[in-house]
Amino acid sequence: MTHPTPIDHEIVLDPKRYIVSKTDPKGVIEYGNDYFVEISGYTEAELLGKPHSIIRHPDMPKIVFKMMWDRIKQGQNIMAVVKNLAKDGSYYWVVTEFEAKKDPITNEIISYTAFRKAAPKKAVEAIEPIYKKLLEIEKDGGMEASERYLRGYFEEKGITYDEMINDLVGNKGLFKTFFSLMKKLFS
Repeated sequence: MTHPTPIDHEIVLDPKRYIVSKTDPKGVIEYGNDYFVEISGYTEAELLGKPHSIIRHPDMPKIVFKMMWDRIKQGQNIMAVVKNLAKDGSYYWVVTEFEAKKDPITNEIISYTAFRKAAPKKAVEAIEPIYKKLLEIEKDGGMEASERYLRGYFEEKGITYDEMINDLVGNKGLFKTFFSLMKKLFS
């Protein structure tokens, strides 16, 4: 799978619309709502059956995705600020929350649903330098080095990743309410 070459063009998301996608346990896209298809620039046929990494922007540190996957594979929710890549190379920033759906009999995860809204500008401005630092560290020392740095960063600040994201996103209650409503709609 060939990823598009990133260009310096931001897609400004409609703050009143949401992006939803659903994958199987291995991250293969099974569903995307109309806004996901529109913003990604791919057709629905181009998205379905493809790894969700098709929209992964190279400006995103690998450690962030590892952290997200570690949590959602355990059935734990996580909210993250993510830079995604559209088919034409443009980018867009979102606040994403994941939900794992489990088989009621086996308790095994059968799918993941990601709910996204436009990321607040202040969140992007705060997270971008952290992501750039993590990318530099990953380039020289690998993902393990960026994980050590991130742990040290949170220890020094005296916060957790979740607390940082909640603080950056602001209006924590508003985002939580939005994500709760989306989960009910798509359950």
